[in-house]
Amino acid sequence: MQNTKENIFGDSKVKLIDARGPRFSAGITTIVLATALVTHSAILISIQLAIFAIGAILSPAKTPYAFAFKKFIKPRLTGDVPTEDIRPPQFAQSVGLIFALAALLGSFFGISALFTVAVGFALAAAFLNAAFNYCLGCELYLLIARATNRK
Repeated sequence: MQNTKENIFGDSKVKLIDARGPRFSAGITTIVLATALVTHSAILISIQLAIFAIGAILSPAKTPYAFAFKKFIKPRLTGDVPTEDIRPPQFAQSVGLIFALAALLGSFFGISALFTVAVGFALAAAFLNAAFNYCLGCELYLLIARATNRK
């Protein structure tokens, strides 16, 4: 269930999500991207691109990975539910979408280096989130938001 509260920029009625969900999703994304990188699989990148698109356009909470988290993982967790503003993870999904699109274009046009670099960057970001709970896309969102609110 999503709830709302005021965020650090003073916006009220910001949608909140369980902060553990994006980290779980990043773990699955890490596995998918690592496999795609090793196998040079355009099919896996296409699947991950679709998942990034759902997260970027609809919500990170609407992805198949989020569904798996809610159905199988969250019921087994105890304690307080940490929440976070949905916008930084949604922005991070947009960044992932751009890298997945670049990788798919690299695969389609036979530009192996583009595929490898794009998947590698997305993999590095997903791994940082999964392993260390450090979301590069979220941090980029916060930097942009702070810079644009200082006018």
